[in-house]
Amino acid sequence: MKRPHISKILKKVFLSTFGVLCFVVLFVSSEAASDRDKLVVGVPTNRCPIFYIDESTQETVGIGVDLIREVADKAGYDIVIENIAENNIKDALDNDKYDIVMPFGDSIKSTSGRDAIVTNDILETPFTLVTTKNAALPDITAARVGMPASLRGVAETVQNLHPGIKVVLYEDIDDSVKGLKNSEVDALLNNSYVWSYVLQKPSYINLHVQPSAMFSMGFKAGTLDTPEGQKIINRLNKGITLLEETKAEAIILDYTTRRLYKYDIFDYMYQYGAFIVLGTLLFIAVIGTMIFRQRSINLMQEEKMRLLIDHDELTGVYSMNGFRKRVEEILRDNPSVPYFISYNNILDFKFVNDSFGKETGDKLLKYWAKLSMENLSKNEAIGRVTSDQFVVLRQIEGNERFYEDEQNIVEPVNNFLISQGKDYKVQICSGIYVLTPDDIQNVDVDHMIDFARIAERKIRELGKTGFEIYNLNQWETKKRTVEIVGHLSSAIAQREIQVWYQPQVDFETGKIIGAEALCRWAHSGLGWINPMEFIPVLENSGKIYELDCYVWEKVCQDLQRWNRIGKHVSVSVNVSRSDISENPDIHMLFLDLIRKYELSPNQLHIEITESAYVKDSTLLIKTTENLRAIGFHVEMDDFGSGYSSLNMLKELPVDRIKLDLRFLSSEGFEEKGSIILTYLIKMIQLLGMEPLAEGVETIEQAQFLKSNGCTQMQGYYFHKPLSVIDFEELI
Repeated sequence: MKRPHISKILKKVFLSTFGVLCFVVLFVSSEAASDRDKLVVGVPTNRCPIFYIDESTQETVGIGVDLIREVADKAGYDIVIENIAENNIKDALDNDKYDIVMPFGDSIKSTSGRDAIVTNDILETPFTLVTTKNAALPDITAARVGMPASLRGVAETVQNLHPGIKVVLYEDIDDSVKGLKNSEVDALLNNSYVWSYVLQKPSYINLHVQPSAMFSMGFKAGTLDTPEGQKIINRLNKGITLLEETKAEAIILDYTTRRLYKYDIFDYMYQYGAFIVLGTLLFIAVIGTMIFRQRSINLMQEEKMRLLIDHDELTGVYSMNGFRKRVEEILRDNPSVPYFISYNNILDFKFVNDSFGKETGDKLLKYWAKLSMENLSKNEAIGRVTSDQFVVLRQIEGNERFYEDEQNIVEPVNNFLISQGKDYKVQICSGIYVLTPDDIQNVDVDHMIDFARIAERKIRELGKTGFEIYNLNQWETKKRTVEIVGHLSSAIAQREIQVWYQPQVDFETGKIIGAEALCRWAHSGLGWINPMEFIPVLENSGKIYELDCYVWEKVCQDLQRWNRIGKHVSVSVNVSRSDISENPDIHMLFLDLIRKYELSPNQLHIEITESAYVKDSTLLIKTTENLRAIGFHVEMDDFGSGYSSLNMLKELPVDRIKLDLRFLSSEGFEEKGSIILTYLIKMIQLLGMEPLAEGVETIEQAQFLKSNGCTQMQGYYFHKPLSVIDFEELI
């Protein structure tokens, strides 16, 4: 018997239990959320793009707001942004309304004289001098510098760094610009990010950023030095250590690339007043001029902003943002050039700053950067990571480049302080990462720098100086490649490259029926180089055509000399797919050669590898037809070494097929290989072509080939490759 009332009871119990669980979860969640402390942050609102009020939302935003929000979040705070009503940071420190205020360049006293405590640097803020256009850059150590009164705390820090500076405070930036134009001060000083906004004002078109007069100042938060203040600062410092560098860079880049400046009526009147007077009659001309002028101003402002973003303030080299972009451009435009990235660091740079002063340390960095830039080519780059750390993209050009850099850069930097009368030798640690083909295809600059940094850290932790290579094998390979490619032309001129000949025989008669021309290279620095090494290197670098042209010419010279003494022989020369791509009319080149040296076309056999036909059969078949029409014998080399289609034998217009004896083992012959080879020989002959077996190393192989109808052979069983003199004696 069914009992529906029981199911109703169970349903009510389930719903009640579910409701209780939901309440518990919500209660626990709200309790967890309330665990985070609230932090009231006082900030100014007149320093766009660092701190400003967004017109659309009326909220205070900017680089500084986003950065302190990130730091506070990582420190476990929820922040409330309050706009400070006081005239400056020193006054705001005395207001208990704020838990912390910002920005600080360094620790200062409040207006009432109480000590402040500040966080570590959230970032290093670039400060820049601005002068009137064409004005000479003043001596920073004894200049009259104008600043807004809201930067009173920063002004104190600047005067502590440079006691000779006279700082004149103005009510705001407009007043300071008037003071500059009236020669009350030599230059104006402000945050570079603020300048990137302010200098968009049309009436400031005659102001000029002095990039060589940049310096960095800390960007910190601070509060009164009390036990509670110390707790807040300690927590924020932990948040600062967790702030990712890439996140900070993204925030800065976001705000500095926005067009935040809004023209007011006075800006338009300043810029276009003369045209307004002309009235309606000149309306079209006015519009055209306005557009052109606006574009020019935009370009000028963009260039100023780019200069601030992409270049290091102190040294003038690329910033990390600029270095990344430049490296990507260089690698995109020079994909075949071998490069390495070095990560360079001064050992104990803090000791230099502490012992000899920050100004001396800055001079050392500028000197290092100057020497480096003087020694870099247009397709190389240097950037400053931070403090005393630089990264360099450099071409690999052999050991000579290292010796030059040692003499022109490293040694002068090592002795910089000694030359300044100080008894201290600067030591540099460097890590090197050699770029791989994958790095060129998929450029990730930070990834490459990380590898170079690992190598630098390794040598520094060992207490050594000099350099360490992350991927030594790649380095040696690239250096050797550079030596081979770079030395080819002089090797040809100095006759380091020799043409040798490996005889081809008729096993049935024992007579020599021809030879294959091969290369041997006695490199002046590397010694004898295996052809299996230098030929692929030259092919990949696009230099194989130069080598092959030299070989063809030498073979024709030898054939002419042998003809004149009555020794008539035919020689096979190799032609690569790269040669035909380089010279699609290569058949005419060979025709010119036999005419020049009075040879018969059948004395010069043209070998083209099987793989070349597979990769570009249409062009190769056309070239083969052109060569045979002149009378040259054309051979397919290395048949059987790849995965050729047998159908290719039907389509190819060649005279001889050179069989690769990988079908047979060095100890005799494999049963399956011998079957394949037997039928290949028969097919080649039935198709009207001649088979020639290369790589014959044993009598068993030779006898097997003969028994199956292939008597033309080449290999170490008969003759190894011979020098010209030895081959002449043989024939």
